[in-house]
Amino acid sequence: MSEAASPRTQISDEEWQLRVELAACYRLFVQYGWTDLIFTHLSARVPGVADQYLINPYGLLFEEVTASSLLKVDFEGNVIYGDYPYNGAGHAIHSAVLKSRPDINVALHSHTRAGMTVSTMRCGLLPLTQTACEIMENVAYHPYDLSVASDEECARIGGDLGDRFAMIMHNHGLLTCGRTVGEAFYLMYSLENACKVQVDALASGQQLYYTKESAARTLGMYGKVKDTPSFSARASWEAALRRLDAQDQSYKQ
Repeated sequence: MSEAASPRTQISDEEWQLRVELAACYRLFVQYGWTDLIFTHLSARVPGVADQYLINPYGLLFEEVTASSLLKVDFEGNVIYGDYPYNGAGHAIHSAVLKSRPDINVALHSHTRAGMTVSTMRCGLLPLTQTACEIMENVAYHPYDLSVASDEECARIGGDLGDRFAMIMHNHGLLTCGRTVGEAFYLMYSLENACKVQVDALASGQQLYYTKESAARTLGMYGKVKDTPSFSARASWEAALRRLDAQDQSYKQ
């Protein structure tokens, strides 16, 4: 790609900064083992443009995603910038979330082993750990339909999400949302860890120890996501970026 054609010369500083952060999130998914070859997708609403978002080119591994390679797509499915196609199911899921929630700017979707396993459990996420209790008041559930690209399915995704910031899509995977990339990342980290512990605990065959009273106290302490991203979300994201930058800064290209 020539310098003249580079998105850095065509877009605002705000959009470029968002591209860098979203590309960093793709690389962090690799580090934490949350990838699924070229599948799944992370998106962010273009600053100042309500009906456009950034998403990965369909066909690139997450470790290949850079700030300049991200596609810009509108809610109608038109590619505004980029040389690759996008994942049709990804467009359906992300446009549905962003349409239904003007307060949300970022949506992350994963097919991890632990997330998919919990998505098959009728019990849903259990309050087995502090991490689970911290996030479970923010978790919605969605009966996943294989015809995800349909308008009806998209409407159901938005409706089922409601005012929550995370979703377990039955028999499919996980979704987290945020006002910022860092907030959505922190919620994914928390939900994924809660799912991992639940899978391990149930697989152990041991009688599980947790009390409804203790869970209720922890749930009451954390509750719903607040009006602005928490200190934990902000500080964790900054720490994750420091670690990533110390290892590889090619995502900024």
